[in-house]
Amino acid sequence: MVWTIDYTDTAKKQLHKLDKQTACRIVDFMDTRIAILDNPQQTDKALTGSLGDFWRYRIGDYRVICDIQDGALRVLVVQVGNRRKIY
Repeated sequence: MVWTIDYTDTAKKQLHKLDKQTACRIVDFMDTRIAILDNPQQTDKALTGSLGDFWRYRIGDYRVICDIQDGALRVLVVQVGNRRKIY
């Protein structure tokens, strides 16, 4: 099963602000390790509290916050940022 990885405008802006190597690493991780999974919820963790509908993926010193839409087989990247500043 192949999942579609989409990025919100906010996530795209955040990726463009990162250095090219880090941005490529994040996009590559999402495309090669998450998109090919049968269930992207099997890796990393669900968030709690007000962000309870979202999942997070840790990629080095960065976090990617995603909305996993099961019905559409889509992973929507909502935010990308340093682990200390993402929430």
